[in-house]
Amino acid sequence: MAERRRQFNRRSGQVAEPVATKRGREVERFTAEVLLFAWIAELADARSVAIQLPHGVRASTVIARALKHAGLDETLGASDSVRLAVNREYVGPGHIVKEFDELALIPPISGGAPVHVRICSEPLDLQMLHDMVVTDGSGAVVTFTGTTRDVDLLHYEAYEVMAVQRIERIVDDLLENYRLEAVAIEHRVGDVPRSHPSVIVAVSARHRPAAFTAAREAIDRIKAEVPIWKLEVDSGYRSWVRGVLPELRRSG
Repeated sequence: MAERRRQFNRRSGQVAEPVATKRGREVERFTAEVLLFAWIAELADARSVAIQLPHGVRASTVIARALKHAGLDETLGASDSVRLAVNREYVGPGHIVKEFDELALIPPISGGAPVHVRICSEPLDLQMLHDMVVTDGSGAVVTFTGTTRDVDLLHYEAYEVMAVQRIERIVDDLLENYRLEAVAIEHRVGDVPRSHPSVIVAVSARHRPAAFTAAREAIDRIKAEVPIWKLEVDSGYRSWVRGVLPELRRSG
């Protein structure tokens, strides 16, 4: 009987062993160390766990297996209570984890600037969003309100889950680049009559240049990156507003 091929992991010192599947095929696996922090580490009584993973494994599977190996509820990953960081970058559930990747389970992070992001069908409240971003440290508050003009109404459609995620990513960039005190963004979907707001951006910062710049960048990026479409409706005439395809993220 031929000896099965074995691979030596120079970084971890582990040997990757092929594992037979139900169909008789062999799937090579590797040992990965997953770092644990905060309440996850406390409940697991460990700062890391070592788990066996098949090549081509997705982040969602890594989260579930790491939680299970740590003796915790593996459904925490499915409920978005835990995220995976790969090589010190947050990744989504479909991300493919590779051998030698640095892995960590990330529970909700304490502290940070207040952030509010919402896609909704009801009318927007400018004063409410303004008040959300007022903090003891805010020396400047800037708001932007986009309203329906020229036509009877605009009908907005959104890929809501992705839209919220994209706006949250934009907010993360703004917080990092401009050191804002707080950010609140809401976008309305459905019918928005003339003169009514469809989107509101509110930001606060210690100084006005950062607040003005961040508010402008926020709305510009929302228009360019977030999957929201609008249909003009006026005197019975309907027309989808033409836009541009979002740029693809460059890999590597």
